Amino acid sequence: MLLHIIARGKIGRSPEAELTQRYLKRMAWPTKVTELTERAPLPDAPLNSVSIALDERGTALSSSELAAKLESWRDGGKREARFLIGAADGHDDAGRARADLLLSFGPATWPHLLVRAMLAEQLFRATSILANHPYHREG
Repeated sequence: MLLHIIARGKIGRSPEAELTQRYLKRMAWPTKVTELTERAPLPDAPLNSVSIALDERGTALSSSELAAKLESWRDGGKREARFLIGAADGHDDAGRARADLLLSFGPATWPHLLVRAMLAEQLFRATSILANHPYHREG
């Protein structure tokens, strides 16, 4: 299953970009990052995909719970998991309604560039959990 991060705005050459790439390169699962301008339409969702909008009003999942979601989607035949990071004002009501899951990194407001790095790390951690890799240790 492809893990596809679709984000509004350009990350450029920055410490956040380096950190994001560090985690994505370590991942065994295929990944893709698409950057959009603030007003550009989202790319069409491929058939049999799932859309996850990062939103402060969403559900906060533990790393193990995120791993279980990825496993369920993968084993259920989903071809792509699309993680949507909105612009400065987040997602509109229609965008939230179209998402299969609203995912929150807590009630705090995070800089969008940092959210990319946090998401990349959590995806790496979740896929490591599924591979029984020692990166994630409980307790």
